[in-house]
Formats: sequence, C-alpha cells, structure tokens
Amino acid sequence: MHLQDIQLGKRPEGRTALRARWIVASQDGHHRLLRDGEIVIEGGTVLYVGPGFEGEVARRIDFGEALVSPGFIDLDALSDLDTTLLGVDNQPAWAKGRVWPRSYVTRGPYEMYSPEELAFQKRFAFAQLLMNGITTALPIASLFYREWAETRAEFDAAAQAALDLGLRVYLGPAYRSGGMVCEGPDDLRPEFDEARGLQGLADATGYIRRWNGAGGGLVRGLLAPDRVETCTEALLRATMAEAEELDVPVRLHCAQGLMERDTVQALHGATAPQWLARIGALNARLIAPHATVATPEDLALYRDHGVSIAHCPLVAARSGAALHSFAACRDTGINIGMGTDTAPPDMVLNMAVGVMVARLVGDRPEAVDSAAMFNAATLGGARALGRSDLGRIAIGARADIAVFDLADPMIAPTVDPIQSLVLGATGRVTRTVFVDGRLSMHEGQVAGMDMREARAQAQKQFDGLVARYPERTFSHPPVEEIFPPSFPLLEP
Repeated sequence: MHLQDIQLGKRPEGRTALRARWIVASQDGHHRLLRDGEIVIEGGTVLYVGPGFEGEVARRIDFGEALVSPGFIDLDALSDLDTTLLGVDNQPAWAKGRVWPRSYVTRGPYEMYSPEELAFQKRFAFAQLLMNGITTALPIASLFYREWAETRAEFDAAAQAALDLGLRVYLGPAYRSGGMVCEGPDDLRPEFDEARGLQGLADATGYIRRWNGAGGGLVRGLLAPDRVETCTEALLRATMAEAEELDVPVRLHCAQGLMERDTVQALHGATAPQWLARIGALNARLIAPHATVATPEDLALYRDHGVSIAHCPLVAARSGAALHSFAACRDTGINIGMGTDTAPPDMVLNMAVGVMVARLVGDRPEAVDSAAMFNAATLGGARALGRSDLGRIAIGARADIAVFDLADPMIAPTVDPIQSLVLGATGRVTRTVFVDGRLSMHEGQVAGMDMREARAQAQKQFDGLVARYPERTFSHPPVEEIFPPSFPLLEP
C-alpha cells in the first residue's frame, strides 16, 4: 500500500485517486458496495465515485484487497485514560473509588492530573481514534478525577491536538451543577452547586465562540453537560437556549444506569427523559448516550422530539446492560449513532458486540445485522450532527475515509466485505485514514507521535492515578484491596 508522494499529516496537492477491491459508495442516501472501483478526492472533498475516473489525477493509489469506507463517527469518544475498565470486575462502585466519599469532599477535591498530563491524554486518545478508522469524534472524559469540571485551557490543547493530528472533532468542556457523594455503604446522595454549573456553561460557550469552525471546520462546538443526575433544571434550560443560539449539538448522558434512574426519580418524580421533556430539554440537538434503562415511554419521547441515541454496546455489555432494543428504536423512527466510550476505541469490535447483544435481547438476525451497525457508525452519526456531508462517500462529501485491509491475516476470509469486517475483524485492520482529504494515519503511524512511547507515558500516568485511589475511596482501603489481582500472586 505505497502512498507515493503523500506526506503523513498533510493534504496532497492535486487530485488523488484511490482504488480498492471494495468501496462503500453512496446512492440515494444509502450505502452501496462498489467492486473494483475508484474514488477521487481533491482538497477536502470527494470529487468522483465510480468504476474508473477518466480525468487527470496527480496520483493513483491502489489499495488492492481492501475496503475503502467512510470514516466512522464516534458520538461518545473517550479522551482520557480509560478508568471504566477498573470497574468491570471490581464492584460495588461506591467501595471502589467510583463515587466521591464524604471524607474526600470535606478535605476538598483536587485535580488528579496536571495540565500537561491532560493535554497528553487528549492527544493520545485522538491518535487511537484515527488508528481505528474514526474520523469524527465527540470526546468525553470522566469527571470523577477532576476538581469539578473540564476547563477551557485543556480544551484549547484538545483543539490544537485535533488540528495537529488531523481529526474532525466536536469540542466543549464538560460541566455540571453537582455530583454524587457516598455517605456510607450504598448510601449515595446528590449535592448541587448551581452557580458553579452555570459558570461552567459560560466557560463552555466562550470556548465554542473562540474555536468553532477552526481548521476550515475541522473543529466545531459541542455543549456537554455531564450526566443528567448532576444537572439542575436551570442549567439544562440554559444549555438548550445556548445551543440554539450557537447552533451546536448537545450531548447528555441519560437513561444509562440504575443510580441515575433512582436519583432522578427521587429528585423529580420521573425518569430522566420524562423530566427532560417536562422542562423543554428534549429536541433534535440532543445526543443521548446509552438509553439502556429507558422505558418504552422514554423511547417514545426520544422519537417524538427527534433525540439521537449514541449506542455504546461494548461498554454497556461489560456491565450486563443493553439497549432494548436496537431494532425497536430504529423501526419507531429514533436515529441511532454509535459511540465507543472506552479504550482502545475499537469501533469494529463495538459493532460486532452490537450485533451480538441485539440478538441476545431478541432482535431477529434479519432485523439487526452487520449493515445495520455499519449504518449507525456512519450515517446515524452524521444525522445526529446534522451533517449530510459526513458518513458517506459521495460527490461533494467531505473526504473522511478509512481503508481496511481485507488481506490482513487477522481478518476472516471475505464473502461480503461489511460482514467480514464487522464480524470477522477488529479495528486493527485499519490501514489508512484520510480526514478532510489529509493523510491522518497510515500503517499505525500518526503525524508527530511515537505511539509506543505514548503508550508508555499513558501507563505511567495511569499507575499514578491508581496509586491515589485510597484517598478518594470510602473508608480508604489500600489499593490492593480496591483492585485485587485476578489470581493470587505466586509465592516465592
């Protein structure tokens, strides 16, 4: 797969033709498979899709036995070090540092990472997204490890990282009005500071006004109130008003877990979607990750108000949760996009788990298949963002393209390239990624980063975080008790 004169991290001069055994082309708004086809990109735009381009080009690249695809759109893309892995086998959350204990709140929460570490994490996460064929991302990070919320300064660094690496992003620092506090075993109570939440919204809107449209549109704004149970009515009403003014999407984690369900019920006498509808916070700008505890009435509200679900089946399945159901939501008219919400951000594996989980909850194989998940990871994400120029390879669309190696020894033999990719591979078969016509990733390399060195740095930061878990865990047990080894250590 020789890319001739294209420099990593740069947009090539002139027209570039890409050939492959298979291309996911677009026709009448739907994906179609093109065999032995060619696409031509010029600048940041797709100029041609078809069997063979007869005009002049600066270069032709033949990827051979490969699938040229629209890049994936990740509506819930992790942008810090993945601490959710720590909670999969280590339960309950209140005893494992996943909820602030009263003692930690009393002493005063603090930042667990330095500004430099936060900037590195965004850059490292963005590179991982590109390595997995993700070309558009809505980053998310945990606020458990923050003094309160995300800051404009760290998102300045995030925007710069996206521009440096060549990743399309929707950015805005997360904010909240409150959080859960552990008073004792299984005793979790919400506490609020509404003024602090509104200041966070003001900071986020200021950030968006500064960065929205940077890099020729590569960076756009996103309002990201943290989780529904950490927000007040005033904060959410103000968020939706600002979103309308700024013309940006809003992402709010909602209907995603039992703690949230019980807390919102106690505070507002309703489920989260019902409460949001009551206060006028459900609309087509809203992207709601998970929906795994959504009731049929909740899902009807999503449908009626044009809310998009960010489906994250891998993360949900780790905790025994699932969307009920993918087919039911889709068939009733709810738009579904995909989010990875973990590291590595393997969208291919995420789609495979999505197929499996859908069938486990009763969706028929003919109703939810590889194509359905692929549509969600591309077209569904584009619809959630109101972007007809993303998620498809069509004349006039942005040149956001991922190339998957169908000859890789780790992929199943190909009968149908979409089925073989989704059900017989992982994101590791991603070979090349263009974003807005720029070569952003090739053969595991991104511009300006040594990924092996970066991985070592990530491990060092993660080790430092884990070492401080006793400070923020109820009753302050030692790390060995919070996270015991899977098997006893071998005695000398």
